[in-house]
Parts: sequence; structure tokens; C-alpha cells
Amino acid sequence: MADVPAMRNPLRVLSCLLVTLLPTMAEPPSKGGAKKPAAPDAAPAYKEESPLPEGWPAPGPYNQVTRKKYPAYRAAFTPDASPNSGFRRLFKHISRNKIPMTSPVEMKLDDSKSESMDMEEMAFLYQSQEVGKTGGDGELVEVRDMPAVETLSYAWQGPRNKESTAKARAAIEAELAKQNLKATGFRLFGYNSPFIPRSKQTHELQALIE
Repeated sequence: MADVPAMRNPLRVLSCLLVTLLPTMAEPPSKGGAKKPAAPDAAPAYKEESPLPEGWPAPGPYNQVTRKKYPAYRAAFTPDASPNSGFRRLFKHISRNKIPMTSPVEMKLDDSKSESMDMEEMAFLYQSQEVGKTGGDGELVEVRDMPAVETLSYAWQGPRNKESTAKARAAIEAELAKQNLKATGFRLFGYNSPFIPRSKQTHELQALIE
């Protein structure tokens, strides 16, 4: 369920997106009871682990809504409500067909409910439309060529959970109303694996616009 060496190691790649199931590690209390002054938060910065598809814009800017254009691309899709099983199935597909791993992982979301946005479909992006071929791979994986698209996007660095996703959606919907635009769907990009600390992981929620 969008992390270069870690993502290219198959044993590590299999753990990608399991971060949503990992507990947050609390820092040990300081000795003597004295609290150290909080360090200022560093500006968010994308930690690249795998290459983006050709012509793909980098994630960001962070914590604001921006309008972004994406080129046509090729990706392997699988219908699944579970990021973990969807990831495993797609990883087997690219391994079997010798397709290089890229970032991000794409998740199509069910936007019918404002309080939750569950995953309906997951996709692994190909490097370009010159890699691999379109069509089915078994009953649950299909490779498709997708058209160019324009989005309103909100990127953040930190955990991906209902709260952070709801915050991103609220910001996007406010901008949709401001610009009198209509979303035709929502997708979420996950750029990093669990080998990047949760506080440094990049996610990007996007509304596809007409």
C-alpha cells in the first residue's frame, strides 16, 4: 500500500507498505527527569530509494495543494483492499517478468465516504511505456497504458493513517471548491519502504481533475 538500494533488494522490497502495521517506537525517557528542549523541525525532503518513471514529477511541495501534470504511463494493476497482499502479488509479477522496481506505489482509493478512503486497487509503475507489455498476467494482474492526467496534489512527510489522509483530502477539497473543479477520482502514492523512518516517509494524495 510512494524507499535506491533498499527497494532493489527483493527481501527488503517485500516489506514495503507493511509500515502501516508497524507500531510507532517511542523514545526512551531521559535520565534525571529533565526534558531537553525540542529541536526545530527540519524542512521535509524526499528520500529517494527507487527511480521515478520517466518524465514523472518529483513528490511535493509538501503541506500545500499544488496542481501537477503527469505523462502517460504503463503500470501493473491488481484489485485488492489490502496493501500487503496487493503488494506481494504485484511484486511476484514484476519479479517473474523482470520489470525493474520504481517509486511510487499507486493506490486507487474509494472516495465515496469522507471519513475513510479505503484502497480499491494497487499499481506498480513501469519505467516507461517501452518496458514490458500490456495485458493480463493471471486472473488478478493486468498491465495497462494510462493516459496523461492533471491533478491537485497534497504531499506530506510522516505516517500514513486515516488522520493524515483526511487532512490531505480536506485541503484538496477546499482547493477544488476554490477553483470550481471536479475530482474524477482519488489516488494515493507511497514513495518509501519501512526502511525509512515513518517520520521521513513521503506520501502524496491526489485528486484527478477534468
